Amino acid sequence: MQYFFSILHFSKSIFTLLFLMCLITLPFSACTPINAEVQNDTKNKNAIVKTGIEVLRDNDFKQLKGKKVGLITNATGVDSQLKSTVDILHEAGEVNLVALYGPEHGVRGDHDAGEKVAQYTDEITGIPVYSLYGKTRKPTPEMLADIDVLVYDIQDIGSRSYTFISSMGMAMEAAAENDKEFIVLDRPNPIGGLRIEGNIVEEGYSSFVSKYKIPYVYGLTCGELAYLLNEEGMLENGAKCKISVIEMQGWKRNMSFEDTGLEWVPTSPHIPHKHSPFYYPATGIIGELYSLSIGVGYTLPFQTFAAEWIEPNAMAKEMNAFGLEGVTFRPVSFKPYYSSMKGITLHGVQIHITDFEKAPLSTLQFYFLEAHYKLHPDKDLFALCDESRLSMFDKVCGTSKIREELMKGKSFKNIAWYWQKDVDTFKALSKAYQLYP
Repeated sequence: MQYFFSILHFSKSIFTLLFLMCLITLPFSACTPINAEVQNDTKNKNAIVKTGIEVLRDNDFKQLKGKKVGLITNATGVDSQLKSTVDILHEAGEVNLVALYGPEHGVRGDHDAGEKVAQYTDEITGIPVYSLYGKTRKPTPEMLADIDVLVYDIQDIGSRSYTFISSMGMAMEAAAENDKEFIVLDRPNPIGGLRIEGNIVEEGYSSFVSKYKIPYVYGLTCGELAYLLNEEGMLENGAKCKISVIEMQGWKRNMSFEDTGLEWVPTSPHIPHKHSPFYYPATGIIGELYSLSIGVGYTLPFQTFAAEWIEPNAMAKEMNAFGLEGVTFRPVSFKPYYSSMKGITLHGVQIHITDFEKAPLSTLQFYFLEAHYKLHPDKDLFALCDESRLSMFDKVCGTSKIREELMKGKSFKNIAWYWQKDVDTFKALSKAYQLYP
């Protein structure tokens, strides 16, 4: 037995010696835990961007000290740890937050798309909330009576027809009319700051979904856009407010939201993911007709073109034949869980953006109209929709000419020049208001 333990002790010593020799001869990097490597890669993979609210906080809220503050925000107004701007300002000893203003979906994001919201009290802070998406879309003098400065902090998605920028512009008008300061806490444009698509809004077609004379995809952050609206006389009656922007740190124009290192908070129920803002302009205009499905009501919002009569394989072949860069179409069939085509089996194509820098966005729906007319000439999507939807289509386009030309020839070539005619002019105009490289 004593011999057995002697052998065991000797073997244990040899094993220990060999293990130490292994450690000495191994490269240092091989001793690094795998998880640490993964964590470091993840940490350094993307540039980290500080949004306006974080920069404001780092500066001890100096722009708000000694002022009564009103805040326009929603669920997207958060810091990098997903803490609400409402709570950040409410808890800051240097800030006197006295009023909240909620756009579509409400301050905390607890209202559905299109749902009219009345005045109420925020349960967490006890601060009154004035609705900007009910009977009143522009703050009234009564709503602004108790404040000195109006702060705006909402994540936008970079498309003109999304209503938050209309709310911002109208709030700027109200600030100008009531001699209130206006501050934008800036946030990234999730599809970057380089892409511009679409004609500007024409006279007679201004609406809440196309309020200002800018392209459909405008390539600016909300802070940059605010400066442009203010300085270019685009606000109502040429109003001009006292405006400042708390700029981000670390954001560059070629960044998508994925590049920022920030978490995505859905800007509305049908913009659930970081990539969703790329799909919204690809289908949102044609979706206004309601004569086909763009995936709203299913798990692919703004990512499909589908109807009962479409033959999906033929449509996928036709769409892929255009040879569009950075995008592929595959046949798909699905049954929406809600919305106007609930429970109906639909067929068509799913859009797969494979290169977010190269893929066209707003023009995809016009190519689809051309392909659809070729394959289904007896199913005119404009004739099939309710007449009121034609007006909405025109408002989103900012003109009736797109629809009129499409109805004549059903070819994207008929309208391509018109859709892009203002791009270069707006690029030159907007360059003066760019805050980021």
